[in-house]
Amino acid sequence: MPSMLDIRRRIRSVKNTQQITKAMKMVAASRLRRAQDRVIAARPYAQTLEQTLASVAGRVPPRPDGSPVHPLLALRPEKKVTLLAVTGDRGLCGAFNSSANRAVLSFLQEAPDRGIESVDVIGLGRKGIDFLKRRGVTWRDQYPGIFSRFDHATAAGIAAKLASAFVAGEIDAVYAVFNEFKSAISQVVVTKRILPVDLPGGRSEGSDYLYEPSPEAILERLVPAHLDFQIYRVLLESNAAENAARMTAMDSATKNAAEMIDSLTLTYNRARQARITKELIEVVSGAAALS
Repeated sequence: MPSMLDIRRRIRSVKNTQQITKAMKMVAASRLRRAQDRVIAARPYAQTLEQTLASVAGRVPPRPDGSPVHPLLALRPEKKVTLLAVTGDRGLCGAFNSSANRAVLSFLQEAPDRGIESVDVIGLGRKGIDFLKRRGVTWRDQYPGIFSRFDHATAAGIAAKLASAFVAGEIDAVYAVFNEFKSAISQVVVTKRILPVDLPGGRSEGSDYLYEPSPEAILERLVPAHLDFQIYRVLLESNAAENAARMTAMDSATKNAAEMIDSLTLTYNRARQARITKELIEVVSGAAALS
């Protein structure tokens, strides 16, 4: 059985750890509030942008040669694929990073069965980059520390590189693996195709509109804007999910520390009581021997 001094030291150590986890929980909760607001605000915009894109694309007449109305809408066999592996920059967030990393590995392992000849990875987040570096993946680009400070311009820069490679025929498709934010206690790993751009619900015909400039010119602006925002939304979702996972993990750690402190305190009190009882017995035994 450990000594009372060892138990006191351990209680003090656990209390210090509890203070750290409680502080981290509060910080994550504060960041989650802001990240959640950004995600919720982005979702209606993304939905409206998708509907507008589908509506405008439906009014662009087909090209005589049968080619797509925009290069980023071109569907072709997926032989060369780029994968966006989105994780966090830091740990202490439960299974957030490991779940995303497992989904990335699963995608890489299943690629040959789907007819994919090569997969280049773009690492977004230090934890995923460190994990995949030990597994010999082929890199297209790396963005460690991206979540320390990111905005729409960051996503637009990534989207521009991907769009250029897609139009040039260097890649046939782009997928993203990331944690989608559901609630403060729920995050779901999602594998989503980013390129070629999907037209949700088909090409809507609807009512006639007057366009200025032409539908073709509007579509030329809408498709890249949609791609930019798709990547930006992936970053927003992952950032909110990471803060939610960290808040939940730190809350559990704080509660576990409290339970451990109670258990150690009970052990300490028992050891103290046993020591007092032993001393009383020794005093009584000494007094009896002198009488």
